[in-house]
Amino acid sequence: MAVIELKQVSHYIPVSNQSTPLFTNINLTLQAGEIVVLLGQSGSGKTTLLNLIAGLDLPYQGEIYLHQQPMHNRSATARATIRRQHIGFVYQQYNLLPSLTVLENVMLPGLLNKQRQVTERARYLLQTVDMGEQLNRFPHQLSGGEQQRVAICRSLIHQPSVLLADEPTGSLDNTTAARVIELFFSQVNANQQTVLLATHNEQLCQWANRVAVIHYGQLSLKS
Repeated sequence: MAVIELKQVSHYIPVSNQSTPLFTNINLTLQAGEIVVLLGQSGSGKTTLLNLIAGLDLPYQGEIYLHQQPMHNRSATARATIRRQHIGFVYQQYNLLPSLTVLENVMLPGLLNKQRQVTERARYLLQTVDMGEQLNRFPHQLSGGEQQRVAICRSLIHQPSVLLADEPTGSLDNTTAARVIELFFSQVNANQQTVLLATHNEQLCQWANRVAVIHYGQLSLKS
C-alpha cells in the first residue's frame, strides 16, 4: 500500500523578485516499510521536498498524499494533525529544546499525541541508543552524536508510520555518523517504518530499497 505519493509536484522560490523553479513535476511513491534515500547536492531541494511531504509548506502545484490523505490542499491545522499522527522528523541540527532534559525532549511528541506510557517508552528508546544514563542532562551538555541519538528517539516516540530524515549525519564525524545511522536503521527495521532520508552522502544508499536523485530540478530513480 502506498504510504507517500507525490504527483507532478513543483515548487518555486523567490529570486530577485521572480519565481525560480526549485524542482518540477516530481512523481514519487513509497510503499509501507520501504526505505528510500534521496540524494542531491546542497540547494537541490531535498529539505523543501521533505517539508512539503510533512505539510510544513504547500507545493506550488501538484498533489501530495500521506496514507491516501491529501496534504496539498488542507489547512495548516489539518496538516499539523496528520503530521503529529503519522510522521517522525529527524533534523540535521537536532532541534532539541534547550530548556528540556534528554528524557523530556524525547517524551514531547508522545505527550502532544496524548499517548499513554510515554515515559516508559522514552526510557526504553534511550536505553537502546546507549543514552539511558543521561536522562536528566540538557542538550548543551551533550556531544553532537549524543544529541542526534536523542533526536532519533524523539522521532520514534509516538511510533510514526513515516520517518523523514534530513541530513541526519551531516553534522557528525564519520565514526559517530556510522554509529548513529546504524542505531537509526535498527529501530526502523524493528518497527517496519517507511523512511525517506535526504542526504548528499552516497554511503547511506546501502541501507535503501531504492535511491532517488534530485538534479537540476528533476527527480530520477537510480538503478
